[in-house]
Amino acid sequence: MSDAWNTAITSIRPNEVRVRGFDIADLMGKVSFGAAVYLILRGELASEPVGRLMDAIVVSSIDHGATPPSALSARTIASTGASLSASVAGGIMSINKHHGGAIEGCARHLAAIIEHCAQPDDDERLFQVAEEYLAELKQKGQRMPGFGHRIHTADPRTARLMELADEAGAVGPHVRAARAVARVFEHHAKPLPINVDGAIAAILADLGFDPAVMNGVFMIARVPGLVAHVSEEQSRMKPMRKIDPVNHTYDGPAPRKVPE
Repeated sequence: MSDAWNTAITSIRPNEVRVRGFDIADLMGKVSFGAAVYLILRGELASEPVGRLMDAIVVSSIDHGATPPSALSARTIASTGASLSASVAGGIMSINKHHGGAIEGCARHLAAIIEHCAQPDDDERLFQVAEEYLAELKQKGQRMPGFGHRIHTADPRTARLMELADEAGAVGPHVRAARAVARVFEHHAKPLPINVDGAIAAILADLGFDPAVMNGVFMIARVPGLVAHVSEEQSRMKPMRKIDPVNHTYDGPAPRKVPE
């Protein structure tokens, strides 16, 4: 019996690297990073609009300041004199159920709402089912992830992601279910709009991603931000400092616009 095992991800031969069957040298310069993430996780090339959407998802989560647990963890570890890899790994390890994990959790709840709805294309019926589902969650002492934000009353990233999802034809039952949930919160005078995690969850689900890999998309997006935080900690700050998560000021570039 052969001891060989199989992988369907990447084929390596002398002078040749193929990702999901595509020559990586041919992908380079033609396929964006977001589209490459889609390819390696989904197994097929994304259309151009979906590729742009994936790029936007990655950009939307590249960083969120110095206060998230992943940034604080990475900076604290870096402050001890640890290496870049150890510090970034520590930041990634802090991405769990309550930080970054809302994406997978939200996607699973949205899927359950859709499953309970006999007419998921009917927005009013979807609203009713979402209302019943949220009431059940409340009775169990559980919260609906992906809605509301500790800082933003209207997450600026959500509207842009939804706009790009519309352009890509990626609005399906999960996005509609997310909008129904937001309507329920608003109807009960507790406005909790869709945040970036909820938007990513709904869009990735409608693109066919397995919820089990969705937090991985967040990790992929957040690594550059963690590298930046570790680099800044190592180059600007004193070792073994007490890092206050709130008492810091921004001294980077003033607001500027992306060139057209």
